[in-house]
Amino acid sequence: MKIIGLTGGIGSGKSTVAQLFVDEGFPLVDADKVAREIVEPGQPALQELADVFGADIITATGELDRQLLAQRAFVDKEHTEQINAITHPKIQARTQELFDGYREQGVEAVIYDMPLLVDNGLDRAMDWVIVVDVSPEERVRRLVEYRGMDEEDARRRMKSQIPDGLRLASADSVIDNNAAEENLKPQVDQLISDAPWLA
Repeated sequence: MKIIGLTGGIGSGKSTVAQLFVDEGFPLVDADKVAREIVEPGQPALQELADVFGADIITATGELDRQLLAQRAFVDKEHTEQINAITHPKIQARTQELFDGYREQGVEAVIYDMPLLVDNGLDRAMDWVIVVDVSPEERVRRLVEYRGMDEEDARRRMKSQIPDGLRLASADSVIDNNAAEENLKPQVDQLISDAPWLA
């Protein structure tokens, strides 16, 4: 089974690209979804995060206050490393379970949607790496306009990720998402048609 790493900086439209692959029948392992699973009520990561970032990140209903955690976790490199040290090993273990499941089903190729693929050095373990590329200013605009994010927060989160140049250097294929969304499907269709990861 081939694992196709799909990545891009925050606000790049990576999830939209992932959905286009799903629409064409590719199984998807979504790292963000896995990350949400491992901090659900009753999961050990939730209490570990509360121990480090404050008990008030757990709401009265026992769920994680993601916004509050993000405000505390992404203020500087040290705090970002703390949240990563708690969550990343658990995310990787669950991700491996999902890969193993698809492998047992005889799946030919799976899309691994992972924002920090290159940041964490996981790109080297992929059979193919696709990077969704968008200029920083366009990403900020979309994060503010579509996600309602504060501009300063958007820039801080972007800064917490690796520089775009390093991400692009790891790419086997690049999908340009600087233009309108309808320009994505032809690029994805072409990639699927070429299927370079099967060569």
